[in-house]
Amino acid sequence: MKRYIIFIVLAVCAVGNAQNINEVLRYSSENLQGTARFQAMGGAFGALGGDLSSLNVNPAGSAVFNNSLFTVSGTTFNANNQSSYFGTSRDTKNNTVDLNQIGGAFVFKNTDSNSDWQKFTLAFNYDVVTNFDNKYTISGNSTQGVDGYFLSYAQGTPFGSILLQDGEYLEEAYLDIGSAQGFSDQQTFLGYYGGIIDPIAQDDNNTDYTSNTTYNTVNQEFLRRTTGYNSKFTLNMGSQFKENIYMGASLNFHNVLYTKYDQLTESGYDPTSEIQRSTYDNYLRTDGNGFSFSLGAIAKLNEIVRVGGSYQSPTWYRFEDEFSQRINSDLADDEINFIDFNIVNLFERYTVKTPGKLTGSIAVIFAKDGLLSFDYGYQDFSNAELRPTGDPSFQTVNNQISNTLGAVSTFRLGGEYRIKQISLRAGYRFEQSPYTNGNTIGDLNALSGGIGYNFGGSRLDFALSHSQQDISEQLFDAGFTTPAFVNRKNTNATLSYTINF
Repeated sequence: MKRYIIFIVLAVCAVGNAQNINEVLRYSSENLQGTARFQAMGGAFGALGGDLSSLNVNPAGSAVFNNSLFTVSGTTFNANNQSSYFGTSRDTKNNTVDLNQIGGAFVFKNTDSNSDWQKFTLAFNYDVVTNFDNKYTISGNSTQGVDGYFLSYAQGTPFGSILLQDGEYLEEAYLDIGSAQGFSDQQTFLGYYGGIIDPIAQDDNNTDYTSNTTYNTVNQEFLRRTTGYNSKFTLNMGSQFKENIYMGASLNFHNVLYTKYDQLTESGYDPTSEIQRSTYDNYLRTDGNGFSFSLGAIAKLNEIVRVGGSYQSPTWYRFEDEFSQRINSDLADDEINFIDFNIVNLFERYTVKTPGKLTGSIAVIFAKDGLLSFDYGYQDFSNAELRPTGDPSFQTVNNQISNTLGAVSTFRLGGEYRIKQISLRAGYRFEQSPYTNGNTIGDLNALSGGIGYNFGGSRLDFALSHSQQDISEQLFDAGFTTPAFVNRKNTNATLSYTINF
């Protein structure tokens, strides 16, 4: 009878499964989300404030509010991924709808005419800073097969160390080997009982393995589907000093849910191959939370020009990963299907520290006719790290981070033109690649636009934003040397409603 097992894996190598450089990048970058007005102007609000999502750029933005208000926003997320792999192109589309922002601000004006402090503001805001819902399909006639993945882990592993013990179930051995011996031996076990690889000699001391597949090229179908979110709940306090200084501080509480499902199917081996079809699937679930803080100020130099500056601290995340696998082939063990997504490797909790960020801003206000705003952000991704840093696996990843990632500059430009109650908006955003080679992940370019209507006591805003970025995507962290290239295009439509009190 099949049993459902959850096991805590204490000694699993970080490189090759869950905790790697991709995880650091996933939680270090925030997509442009928030209110419709914020998105329409490219998020260039560091010297403007007056919008709840501006707190993500500069917490002094709350001090600009003249009255209490409440805003709620909903977004349709539309992803179009174009992949290219060994000369074959595929298009995959994904659409989701979410309530991505809700928040409010309470403004308390100082009635003491002798005080230099004009008002105080308390604000709260919930933002989905990253929506992970996405999928893409990769296919091609590849020269690299799944056998290469398992052989890369198997070479050097004693054959006797991965064999079933008397009376031991296959799924029990899979978990026990992962816990006691590590990820490499666990993958060797999976490749052997999945029929993909065999030892050169049926000897307990054998450490050499060979593939059971024969091919010059093999047909591959790869699907990656991700779901989840990285949300941020902000508690903010701001204050206006005299007529031209605004200051603010925020405490940010992050919540993360991320799932990743990878499905690889291979067929089209040589007619003489013992295996004619194989499947290999992985499922990762990450739960966590984090904390960060931010400080900022805005100065009104005159009636036209405003400048701003802010500091966003590193975010300290605490994560827990669950990792499952399944495999099958023409030569797989009869009981291989007992290893499935109900057999869970549960990792110990660990920490990801993302890099801090500095932002400088300037805005030009044209009375009641409109405005122009520009933000520059600086973030050094080489300072990100996995903790505990004394863990040998994490040391390997941290060395990779410091050697391959670098400083990222972000430019945001936004404008607004008002015609009575109507506001027309446009924005542009550029984000430099976090990789020093500029190729693994390309630069991000985004355009946005929108319209708003002021009813007097309330406001309705709409925004449409489009971003594009090229990604060099490794199907697996071992054995697959040629990546697929994915062009990611995201188009979001956001509607916000603000009511003033």
